[in-house]
Amino acid sequence: MTIDHYSWGKITVDGKTFTSDVIIYPERVDSSWWRKEGHNVQVADLADVINALPEVVVIGTGALGVMKVPKETVSHLEAKGIELHIMKTGKAIELFNTLKKEKRVVAALHLTC
Repeated sequence: MTIDHYSWGKITVDGKTFTSDVIIYPERVDSSWWRKEGHNVQVADLADVINALPEVVVIGTGALGVMKVPKETVSHLEAKGIELHIMKTGKAIELFNTLKKEKRVVAALHLTC
C-alpha cells in the first residue's frame, strides 16, 4: 500500500480515494475507522491494529494535530513491543511511505482537524 495523496478530509491509497478516517494495513485499507471518543485514541480503537502484529504503528493526528493519544494507549502499544510514531497526518504519511519499505507498518490516520 502506498499513500499517493492527502488533503483535508481526503486520502488516496493505491489509486483509490477515501473521505473518512482510515487504517492502512500492509494488505488493505479500513475506511470505517472511528474512535469511541472521537478525537481521543483509546486502546480499544486500535484492537484490530494490534491484532495485525505490526512492527510499527504510525498515528496521524489530523492536519492540525487535534486528535490526541493518551499515555495509556502509548504505554499499551509499547508494552507489546510496537514502535509508535504520533504526528500530524501529513508527516505521518511521509513516514509511513518510507517505513513500509523496511518494516510491517500500520497507519491510523485522522484526515481532518
